[in-house]
Amino acid sequence: MNSEMSEHGLHEECGVFGMYDLDGEDVASTIYYGLFALQHRGQESCGIAVSDTEGPKGQVSAQKGMGLVNEVFDAEGLEKLKGNIGVGHVRYSTAGASNAQNVQPLVLNYVKGTLMLAHNGNLVNAKELREQMEYTGAIFQTTIDTEVIAYLIARERLHVPTAEEAVKNAMMKLRGAYSIIISSPRKLIGARDPHGFRPLVIGKRDNGYILASESCALDAVGAEFVRDVKPGEIVMLDADGIQSDETLCSTESARCIFEYIYFARPDSYVDGISVYNSRIMAGKILAQMHPAEADIVVGVPESGNVAAMGFALESGIQYGTAFIKNSYVGRTFIKPKQSARESSVKIKLNVLKEVVRGKRVVMVDDSIVRGTTSERIVRMLKAAGATEVHVRISSPPFLNPCYFGTDVPSCDQLIAYNNTIEEVCKKIGADSLGYLDGERLHELIGGDHNYCDACFSGKYPVDPPKDDIRNAL
Repeated sequence: MNSEMSEHGLHEECGVFGMYDLDGEDVASTIYYGLFALQHRGQESCGIAVSDTEGPKGQVSAQKGMGLVNEVFDAEGLEKLKGNIGVGHVRYSTAGASNAQNVQPLVLNYVKGTLMLAHNGNLVNAKELREQMEYTGAIFQTTIDTEVIAYLIARERLHVPTAEEAVKNAMMKLRGAYSIIISSPRKLIGARDPHGFRPLVIGKRDNGYILASESCALDAVGAEFVRDVKPGEIVMLDADGIQSDETLCSTESARCIFEYIYFARPDSYVDGISVYNSRIMAGKILAQMHPAEADIVVGVPESGNVAAMGFALESGIQYGTAFIKNSYVGRTFIKPKQSARESSVKIKLNVLKEVVRGKRVVMVDDSIVRGTTSERIVRMLKAAGATEVHVRISSPPFLNPCYFGTDVPSCDQLIAYNNTIEEVCKKIGADSLGYLDGERLHELIGGDHNYCDACFSGKYPVDPPKDDIRNAL
């Protein structure tokens, strides 16, 4: 969990996981462990829906709820989820309110059968698509753009012979970011938007196929990584193996660079690139561009840790662990009143005084959003005896909102938008401040991949909506 995320800043988006066991074995427990490995992508709600490919069409077992995976599910609940095909989802709301009716996966019963659908990303044209469908009689049960996708697929399925063709026709009307997993009664389908904003991978275990947001989820369930789903590709997994439709594949990919900086787990590979190596490189670049006279380099858990190691490797300054993180703070954690002296930051992080006392410290974190949390952590380090705190950020300054599934707020809430780097440094109480240079972002992923850095550069690969969709739904 990112330091800026804890109270006032960035949140992850969502994680998706689907499985089809061709031998007929139940998949709910595997989906559970897959979601557990993707918990970093969303801690607000989660759900699993399964069905039996040999059973009656339309018979779906589902369990969903607000909270962490281990809060929503127990052994007894999982035992009731009978079926050899299914999808799961962990969520943080980037569009649509935070409530139980918006928990995924969505289960849609319609004339052709049943669809179970889980989605990671944000559509930029969800509002207009929704209004078009409402004026032709559609009734929506949620406020999330995932339901727009589900309705589009269901409608298209009435005019084409297969579910995957319906997915393709629906994709032609969608704009924005989406990695989706769909389970029809006899197939598991995965699709990724033509820009490939969000990751999606294919895995195999024994006689079963898996789709997941990240490769770390495959490792967690003992599955073999097969390959990434290509931007714009639709894959269909069933007894005949992997079938692919690349009609909508594009050379204009725009993978989210922040997957490498923060979202993805360091043990994942995203589009063939090690997230761990990307963060090591970010730290090395920081040390080259913003050196500091210091005694120790520390990272803010979790995503700042690997970048801090890169800074230490490049600079020759000793790497240390200065923060102890409480990993047991779930969404049910009751935040104290503002008048109380405790804060979420202090509950989640504590400083090892022995490590920083009397030392000049380089503190590496992945981002500064509003600045309030960074200011608290700098203050904590100095209160623990650090003589200097030099803050290094493994991303460029946030200057623009994101419309593709990252919860970057509007410009007026971004500290870097309204302040110079010197002013930000002063506001957070640091002795110096250095950000990763946007001109060197490409080095994090090897330089030969297209990526989206609109939250830093303002160059959106898809035209942003006129209204802020994150508040419109």
